[in-house]
Amino acid sequence: MSERTDLNPGPGEAAAAVESTPVVASAKRPGAARNRRSPALVSGCILLGLIVATALVSLFWVPYAPVDTTGGRLTPPGLSHLLGTDKLGRDLLTQLMTGARIALEAGLGAIAIGAVLGICFGLAAGFATRWLDDTLSTLLDVLIAFPTLLLAMLMVAARSASLSSAILAIGLAMTAVVARLTRILVKRVLAQDYITAARTSGTSWPRVITGHVLPNIWPTLGVSLAQQFGLAVMAEASLSFLGLGAPPPNASWGRMLQEAQATVFAAPTGVIAPGVLLVMLVVGVNLIADGLRDTLDPTRRRTR
Repeated sequence: MSERTDLNPGPGEAAAAVESTPVVASAKRPGAARNRRSPALVSGCILLGLIVATALVSLFWVPYAPVDTTGGRLTPPGLSHLLGTDKLGRDLLTQLMTGARIALEAGLGAIAIGAVLGICFGLAAGFATRWLDDTLSTLLDVLIAFPTLLLAMLMVAARSASLSSAILAIGLAMTAVVARLTRILVKRVLAQDYITAARTSGTSWPRVITGHVLPNIWPTLGVSLAQQFGLAVMAEASLSFLGLGAPPPNASWGRMLQEAQATVFAAPTGVIAPGVLLVMLVVGVNLIADGLRDTLDPTRRRTR
């Protein structure tokens, strides 16, 4: 990532720069860029909106009970079961709708834990003394180097295999990534002249944090959290695939993939359907993150 360099041109150079600046074009472009909607952001909102709508509908209505096994073993798609049934006779559409809710719960819960703890640690490292900053930075580097999925597996294995354990494990594993990015952003903001001016005018550090630091780091941090959401969903699906996620009768998409791998040729819908929804969710969130980056970063918006 390139950093901006403040130049101090002389009077002659400043005058020449002003004369050579296309005033009319520059006056029109910000408005035009502001009115343009990012295609990635719109596409991501559509994909994510479909998953969210499915999860919300599952709170009030599902075709069959999640534990209903009266549909027959590996029934093909039809009027009674739109997507067929699995090897135990459970309706696949019901499991997919329930799995959408579990995926969103896992992603939002893990991001909430990682964001709160990561931002707190990042702010502490950004404002800490040199030796404490070096200690926290080394600790964060060690945690980041440790595989996230392996750390989550160890924490879930130490506790009981449940959705709450998976969310806690994934959230704690992502804390180091958020904390490191927060520390870098805080250091960059604290080096600006307006922070010095605010402190000189008598502004307290809490007011500096809430009024200057957090508003300036939030755009970049928000994009990163959107990307981490997709990673959290994939991590929950991986843990469920290994049997360390939400236990039955919770219909996690990862567990559906694990149960359907033995009957992939006899009933391919059991593998294709949860795989497609998982890809839709992750791709949708990544498109939203890319669209937010284009919207919040004016330099990227002008170059496209």
